Order: sequence, then C-alpha cells, then structure tokens
Amino acid sequence: MMRLLMGLTAAALLTAGCATGEQWNTWYTHSTHFASNEHMGFSLSNGDGKAPKVNRPQLALARTEGWWGQAVTVDQAQVLEQ
Repeated sequence: MMRLLMGLTAAALLTAGCATGEQWNTWYTHSTHFASNEHMGFSLSNGDGKAPKVNRPQLALARTEGWWGQAVTVDQAQVLEQ
C-alpha cells in the first residue's frame, strides 16, 4: 500500500508541471475542462496534431458557448461545409 501511495505521489509531482501558467489561469477561471459535450468532442477529434477539421456549426457553437483553451485557427477555405 505504501509503494502505491508513493508511486501515485511521484506521478502527480512529475505531471504537475505540464501546464503553462496561462493554461492554469484559464482552467482556474472555469468550473469544467470543456464548455460542453460538443466542445469536448471537437477538442478530442482535433487533438492529433493534424490540420484541424472545422465546420460552420462548430464555429457557431464556439462563439455561442464561449469555448476556451488554445485557439484553433483555419483559413476560411478550410472550413468544411457540413
């Protein structure tokens, strides 16, 4: 049991520095990690480092719900018509 506790403590300490100060400030000002289920779905589907896939309904939701986090920028020509 003691080894498990020590392992969990070590893991917590090693991962505590993964966020920047700006990211921590963003997280502290919101009660959840994502603004909505749609926000979470968008973030998970676009978190692979490839060119983001964005459609007009997502853009509207992001504005309406006030999504936060690292902004995804795309050229107008890249916005998918769906």
